[in-house]
Amino acid sequence: MSQPRIPLLVVIAAAITLAAAACGPGGTTSAPSSPSAASPSEESEGPSQPPVALNVGLGYIPSVQFAPFYLAEQAGYYDDAGLDVTFRHGTDYDVIALVGEGDLDLGLADGTSVIPAVSQGIPVRYLATIYGTFPSIVFAKASSGIASPADLKGRKLGIPGKYGSSWVMLQALLGSANLTPNDLHIVEYPDYGQGAAVTQGAVDAATGFANNEPVQLRLTGAEVNVLRVDSVVPLPGNGLIASRATIDAKSDAIAGFIAATLRAMEEIKANPEAGLDAALKQVPDLAASRDTQAAILDATIEVWSGPAQEARGLGAIEPTDWEKSVEYLKSLDMVPNPVTVDDLVDTGLLPARG
Repeated sequence: MSQPRIPLLVVIAAAITLAAAACGPGGTTSAPSSPSAASPSEESEGPSQPPVALNVGLGYIPSVQFAPFYLAEQAGYYDDAGLDVTFRHGTDYDVIALVGEGDLDLGLADGTSVIPAVSQGIPVRYLATIYGTFPSIVFAKASSGIASPADLKGRKLGIPGKYGSSWVMLQALLGSANLTPNDLHIVEYPDYGQGAAVTQGAVDAATGFANNEPVQLRLTGAEVNVLRVDSVVPLPGNGLIASRATIDAKSDAIAGFIAATLRAMEEIKANPEAGLDAALKQVPDLAASRDTQAAILDATIEVWSGPAQEARGLGAIEPTDWEKSVEYLKSLDMVPNPVTVDDLVDTGLLPARG
């Protein structure tokens, strides 16, 4: 789960709807800094090293999904790592291109977008997993009778378009039931209105994100069934990426950013209220729907962990899963040029764990 756009359970798209629909690729948000005064002993030791500037593309609009980044900034974890962090927002594809060009130092991007991008020569690598469970899903009201991929046959399904992580996920789900997109009626919602279409009964099911549309639909009192792709193929979810040149130039700073962010994720996992408070401080408008934001954050915490993260800690990358994903995307003709896992991921900047 780009596509991380939290429009009502209605907006479904590439990485948490709300963000994609409402945000233009040029939006920029600077995180507040919290400089600490130097002690006399520090001053006597001579001038300290200036902080390393990192421009970080989170994709989409500011939202509760990005609570770990906000908490790490507000708690001073980035400062402690010697960093001056600025957050920028845009679509998933913009982030990958900007990271590849060096206009962003780091970005949050969906793994199924990273693989084709690297195959086409964009020099980025995936450094840390943020969503260990693939966030793109198909959801439907339980009353529709859709409880498995096979139940989609002949039904109406809403999707933003035939592209991106939702389209990849849908084809994998259908393939597990020996179905293809031609076996159902696909209705495209370029304005990301397919979630509302489910609510209104205009379609039987829709693509969405596990930590967005189904959460908000349940808050209306409806029972919701969610179909996940993880047992079909282990597609890589959103994670932190950087260009090879930036990794070479700022490896210590990037490692510090990753460690600080994972620290904040662990704290929020243990105490979600801390993450919610950080998000509301960063995006005050979210306070008007605090209960909804809390529910979305709870669902976001759930998708941080998959088998690899449960075994080795948040942020862990499973190379074998990436191999399987590359092979699957090849079957969809999404990998025009050969790529290996070493071309795609770099685990060397993750914090060491005993």
